[in-house]
Amino acid sequence: MIRDKKFIFMAMLVFVMVIFVFLYNHPDISNASQVDSPVYKIVIDPGHGGKDHGAEGVSGRLEKDFTLQLARKVQELAEQDSSIEVYLTRSNDRFLSSIERERPQFANQLEADLFISLHGNTYTDPTVSGTETYYYHPESLPLAESIQKHVRDATGLQDRGVKKADFFVVKDTNMPAVLLEVGYLTNPSEEQKLFEEDFQYRIAASVIEGIQDYLGTTENT
Repeated sequence: MIRDKKFIFMAMLVFVMVIFVFLYNHPDISNASQVDSPVYKIVIDPGHGGKDHGAEGVSGRLEKDFTLQLARKVQELAEQDSSIEVYLTRSNDRFLSSIERERPQFANQLEADLFISLHGNTYTDPTVSGTETYYYHPESLPLAESIQKHVRDATGLQDRGVKKADFFVVKDTNMPAVLLEVGYLTNPSEEQKLFEEDFQYRIAASVIEGIQDYLGTTENT
């Protein structure tokens, strides 16, 4: 009986040693469960808010409402991709001070990877239309080009291109940052589209695709 117990003990010891040697020579297997894919922190900034109404559309609808509706849809759709996590500078109709630079400060304190500010455009001529994306720092240009391309292709709105400007939301951020002017609220047909639920989801999806394209990630569901 004692001999049998010794045999079982030795067999178990040998088995444990074999497993240890195997894992030692295959570190990727032993660490596989510990390696996580990177999660990128994306700040989406719904332009304006509170007493700052932004542009007023031809029908009286406000830019601050459009940007918040769109930002919420971007956050909703982003939940389908485990590699990105979206944070909103505001999740309701509240005022954020431009003097105190609250929007870029939020992103900087979060140590976000990307910052995208959403807007609706305005002009005195109601025939002017289209999508344009602004950046300031050179390292933000590739992000601006990716967002512009995907939003333009998804919406079919006129391509007004990528432009450099010193808006504080793209100048004072420590990470690649862009300001997206989706379309013109002062253009009657464009304003109507911008407030349509399905069209907003199309824009939101294209923003996420632009982010994924820039980061080189694929959608993880």
